[in-house]
Amino acid sequence: MGDPEENAPVSAPLDYLLHLADNALVLGQRNAEWCGHGPVLEEDIAMANMSLDLIGQARLLYQHAASLAGAGATEDTLAYFRDAGQFRNYTLLELPHHGPLAGTAAADRDYATTIVRNFLYSALMLLSWEALQASKDAQLAAIAAKSLKETRYHLRHARDWLLRLGDGTPESNTRTQAALDHLMPYTQEFWAPSSAEAAAAANGTGVDTRSFQDAWNREINEALSEATLDRPPTGGYVPRGKEGAHSEHLSYLLAQMQGLARQHPGAAW
Repeated sequence: MGDPEENAPVSAPLDYLLHLADNALVLGQRNAEWCGHGPVLEEDIAMANMSLDLIGQARLLYQHAASLAGAGATEDTLAYFRDAGQFRNYTLLELPHHGPLAGTAAADRDYATTIVRNFLYSALMLLSWEALQASKDAQLAAIAAKSLKETRYHLRHARDWLLRLGDGTPESNTRTQAALDHLMPYTQEFWAPSSAEAAAAANGTGVDTRSFQDAWNREINEALSEATLDRPPTGGYVPRGKEGAHSEHLSYLLAQMQGLARQHPGAAW
C-alpha cells in the first residue's frame, strides 16, 4: 500500500504562494492604470483584459494561501490588509510606467516602459508556469495550467509590441531602448532565490528559476535582436522585493489599491 506519508498532500510554502500571488496582483494593478489611457482603443481593452487575467491568477493563489494560513485569512485580507513590507513581489513589477523618478514626481505614462516590463516578466512566467504544472502541490499545479494559457497571450502581445516599437520610428526605438536600459537590471532578482523559493524547490512544490535562465536569455536575446534593440548589461544592486525590501513606489500603489477596503473593513457589496 505504500507509506501513508508519501501519499499525503503536499503544499507549497506560504511565502512562495504569496510571492507568486503578489507578482500577479501588483502587475495587474499597474497595467490597469492604462484603463482609459491606452494609446489606441484596442490596446486600452487589451491591457485591461490582461490585468483581469493577472488579478484572476492572484485570487486563485491567495485563496490557496489563505487556506494554509488559517487564522481567518481570506484572499481579501491578503490583498488589502498587508503592508508594503509584507509583500513578496519582484521590485520590477511595482515600478511606475515611466523612467526613474521620485515616487511623488509626475510624469506621463510611457507605453514602452509598460511593454518592456510585460515582456521581461511574461517570458519568465511562461517558463515558470510550464514547470509548475508538475508541482507536488496539486492545487498550485492546476493554477499553473490555467495561468500558462493566459501568459502565452501576454508574452505574444508584449513581444509583438516590442518589435513594433523597437523597429519602428527613431523616437519609438529611442524610448524603448531607454525603457530596456532602465528595467533590465531589475531582472537580476529573478535569479537570486529567496528562502521560500529554495524551500519550495526542495520539496518539489516550486521551481528554481535558475534552471531556465538560459532559456529566458534566448527568448530575450532573439526578440531584442529582431527589434533592433541592444541588450544592456546588468550588474550592481540586486533588488530584494520578494524578501520585503521594496522601492518607494509600492507604498503609493498599495495606498491607492487598498484605500477603500481599509476605510470600510468588513463591508459587504
